Amino acid sequence: MFPISDDNPTLRTPVMTYLLLGIIVFVWLFFQGAGLHSEALAVSVCNWGMVPGELTGRAPLGLAVPMSRTAACVIDNEPINLFTPITSMFLHGGWGHLLGNCLFFWVFGNNIEDSMGRFRFLVFYLLCGLIAAGAHVMIEPASPVPTVGASGAISGILGAYLVLYPRVRVNLLIFIIIFIRIIPVPAWVVLIYWFVLQLITGLPQLSSIRSDASGGVAVWAHIGGFVAGAALIKLFENRAFTAQRTTWRHRLHPDHP
Repeated sequence: MFPISDDNPTLRTPVMTYLLLGIIVFVWLFFQGAGLHSEALAVSVCNWGMVPGELTGRAPLGLAVPMSRTAACVIDNEPINLFTPITSMFLHGGWGHLLGNCLFFWVFGNNIEDSMGRFRFLVFYLLCGLIAAGAHVMIEPASPVPTVGASGAISGILGAYLVLYPRVRVNLLIFIIIFIRIIPVPAWVVLIYWFVLQLITGLPQLSSIRSDASGGVAVWAHIGGFVAGAALIKLFENRAFTAQRTTWRHRLHPDHP
């Protein structure tokens, strides 16, 4: 089940959404080698990914975490570590990771940018990403494993969308065995379903007996980003823009909520 579009037109060209997507893709293709060389990918994730244990000092210096058959990421205390909550937002671990994030960003990001303006959107995006990173560090403060991806910041966009446009229809691409269908559903159904999945996956991590149910995914970064976006959107929203968008959407889709 994948969101591929929504019935939520924009009034202004989402320049910042395009720019951020462009940077993410550029970094993947030219900085991470498009994932074609495992060594280059491992080096980029190790050097620029966020390691909770390095930020908190709770991972022992010199601890080596295998990244590939011939490479390991070694815990250090380099000054660059302080910037990894930002740099890690623009890195990814594989094509599936990249394309999934870009798809959600493409569908939902333009409307949130259109509701607050370009500069506010940039600040909102980065702030949600930092809060998401903080949530992951709080849950895994001693983890020596590098974390990368725009998922936390994009989760903030999803939380904001739920608050502003819960009843807008989102078109889902559904795979049922050999059948493929596109089904429009209210945004709140898609977003709450997604959030509940994150909670179901993440809650076992809070138990005293640790679980690997997350499959290596920083689900608490998703949860933290989503909650941050929902909580902050009214602070960042430009109400004049939102009112214009609502009027325009009702003109284009008078039968839609």
